[in-house]
Amino acid sequence: MKRGTRKNIIKMSTVSLTVAITLVLSACSDKESGRSLIIEEEGEKRVVNFYTPMEKTEVDSVNVARSATDKTVIMAEEKLGLTVNYVTYTAEDYQDKTYDDVAFDRARNNMDDIYLLNPDVIKTLGEEGKLMDLSGLSCAANLRDVVKTANVVDGKLVAIPQEVVAYGLFINKDIFDRYDLSLPETPEEFLECCRVLKENGIETPVGANRWWLETFVLAQAYADLYNGGNTEAEIAALNSGESKYSDYMRPGFEFLQVMIEEGYIDAQKAYVSEAIEGEGADFMSQKTPIVMAYWGAANSDTAYGNPDFEMVVIGFPSSRGQMPVMPMTGLSIGAQAKHAEDAMKTLDIMLSDEALQTYAETNKVISPSKNVAVECIPALKPLNDRIQENVYVLGANASMKLEQWGNTCLVVRKLLNGATVDECMAEFDRLQEETLDQ
Repeated sequence: MKRGTRKNIIKMSTVSLTVAITLVLSACSDKESGRSLIIEEEGEKRVVNFYTPMEKTEVDSVNVARSATDKTVIMAEEKLGLTVNYVTYTAEDYQDKTYDDVAFDRARNNMDDIYLLNPDVIKTLGEEGKLMDLSGLSCAANLRDVVKTANVVDGKLVAIPQEVVAYGLFINKDIFDRYDLSLPETPEEFLECCRVLKENGIETPVGANRWWLETFVLAQAYADLYNGGNTEAEIAALNSGESKYSDYMRPGFEFLQVMIEEGYIDAQKAYVSEAIEGEGADFMSQKTPIVMAYWGAANSDTAYGNPDFEMVVIGFPSSRGQMPVMPMTGLSIGAQAKHAEDAMKTLDIMLSDEALQTYAETNKVISPSKNVAVECIPALKPLNDRIQENVYVLGANASMKLEQWGNTCLVVRKLLNGATVDECMAEFDRLQEETLDQ
């Protein structure tokens, strides 16, 4: 059998995996109870252990479904003569320990070699010195500037993604056309669309989950910061305490509060819903016309890849129009990885232009390499046009002392659970003071 077509998979949960896609993870870290882990046996062979989520299927250790990541792993296995063991975990429901919680535990205890991490986890582990500097890899020379901005911590490139993840609003264009609605550009236009949809019998115009509502907040908070020509100075003012994160965040939280009060989102359902599982069925059945998701969900059959209606993906409403939000998941190597040398070689192949071309063609995504590009599907063209114009907001930026993606998500969840906007802003002030004291 061809090397790499049999994968060793160590499951860390008794349930099938529920992460949305292979490279886009649940966004926050709750300190909740989790599942027991299974210990692997390596034997004498050369192995690299890879902690990652998987698609929501029952894993078959002999016939694992090919994915874009699998293809790049196979390249590395064949060229290096080693085996990559997948170590997998995801939460079954909102009460379980999150993927991020387990990632922290495993990385801090040097349990794996390669980790697929969310931006908040990358920043924290990078600051703790738990991740290797990847800047010496040959593939690092080809990275887009936005990738480096998001993943350089204390002067070290501690993570590299296989795709540049862009979030947007997925819209049922047929329903919008039915009610003569234009695609919204500003928060005010978006709320007006929601009002019209609700008045025409659509009970909950926007499907939401417990992870991704922060995309609305980040788009409104940082539209000017990232697109107004004064980015470095504004970030410096935030890092010094001269400016307050809460001043940036307040408009987005007030926007979400209106959505909750008017019933445009179901706050109680969102608070306990996993990504896509909470809102996906309603969107695909045309019960809910708007959801938020990542670029790759538009191509994935397990998400929104085959709708029975015209779908279009746009940026989030902001003062500067439709705004893509781009956090960065990334592949990292533990600072004390047992198989560090082989792990570095494996990543260099998985992240080479050759491998990333295969990855991008398979998933039709934005590549982290400036040398790799593929055509996107028509539904993604509005979002892609903005990105190609260099109009976007970073959902994660390692140069900001206060981590954005995870912290904003957690404070949004306080809002969903009944906190006031003022209480949420006080929490941002507290978090900012904490970072200034470190």
